[in-house]
Amino acid sequence: MGRRSLAGSLIGGIQETQEMLDFCAQHAITSDIETIAINQVNEAYDRVVASDVRYRFVIDMASLKTAEAGF
Repeated sequence: MGRRSLAGSLIGGIQETQEMLDFCAQHAITSDIETIAINQVNEAYDRVVASDVRYRFVIDMASLKTAEAGF
């Protein structure tokens, strides 16, 4: 009873995030990604566990509609 906690983030707020994105855009700094379909999420997870990931995974949300049509 009466327990309190305070949490925060060291990555900054919205203004700092926008400044970082603007800086990256000005200097053409991008990240490498591997786009996967929604039905490849389990495979992607297995690859993360196996340390077999070279890029950040990004799920193609358009593939969600295709997956929903199959149900």
